Amino acid sequence: MSYTINVESLDSISSCWHERRQFLKWGPIFVLPAWLKVWWEAFGGKGELYLRTLRQAEKIVGFAPLLVNEETASFVGSADVCDYLDFAIIGERESDFFNVLLDDLRENGIKKLDLGPLRPDSTVLSQLVGIAQKRGYEVTCRHEDVTLELDLPPTWDEYLAILNNKQRHETRRKLRRLLEAGGVKYRCVETGREVEDYLDTFLQLFSLSKDEKASFMNPKMKSFFRSLAGAMAEIGLLRLGVLQLDKLTAAMTMGFDYDGSHYLYNSAYDPQFSYLSVGLLCKVLCLKESIEKGTKKWSFLKGGEPYKYQLGGHEVPLYNCQITIA
Repeated sequence: MSYTINVESLDSISSCWHERRQFLKWGPIFVLPAWLKVWWEAFGGKGELYLRTLRQAEKIVGFAPLLVNEETASFVGSADVCDYLDFAIIGERESDFFNVLLDDLRENGIKKLDLGPLRPDSTVLSQLVGIAQKRGYEVTCRHEDVTLELDLPPTWDEYLAILNNKQRHETRRKLRRLLEAGGVKYRCVETGREVEDYLDTFLQLFSLSKDEKASFMNPKMKSFFRSLAGAMAEIGLLRLGVLQLDKLTAAMTMGFDYDGSHYLYNSAYDPQFSYLSVGLLCKVLCLKESIEKGTKKWSFLKGGEPYKYQLGGHEVPLYNCQITIA
């Protein structure tokens, strides 16, 4: 087969996603061009973008979202805001894509790939590692973290049945106590002016945290969250979950619906309502709504916080992989 490798920009690859997204297996939401662009504008500047598509005639076979520092290439993104990363490739073309890509990297003076975080089913671990080893390249992979996820059943009652007896009882009890405390309303905000208004509220709730969340949300991170919410709303993926008690916003979640999954990206709550477990229950109500919509999977994302296990999440290991290009 005859292939060409093309140099892309963030704008050109965004156009490709809008026009031809059905052909590529884009993988996790953190690889989408809109996400990459927001990340680069917020945190980029160090290194040079290495964005390449492999094409057969005009058909895109795969996309490499890489960033080069000196002689090392890594994914565009960072582990603190991108939970796991990967290449985007048409199914059954991975071998062709990676062989051409490795040749191009070597010709451009790249001597090392430092790739992560990676799911076990990433194209890096399932395909690239084996191809690199066959070429005689040195490959080192190490366990880095965990992400948690849950396959959603068709109904809320079936979901509750997944939980152990204690957690099922606690979930019902806490929901009942919340409903008895006042006028409760849960809704999701997806588009329009409300996104900006509720994002202000979300960031304000974040600042009320007494743990590391407050320090995490520095001015640069606030700018990133605002830009990310706008970009994801524009392509129809944003979901801001809002839990109100007597018309006061008690807790919120920021998540994304993509490819049959809900990604629970972050959350915040008002400490004055902590006695009602509003932080947890906002997630529970968001999960319930996902089930009612027919969502297939819930991604709690990176980190082993106890509530993720309590709500039925199971661990998926995350790895880092380094490849020396001989």
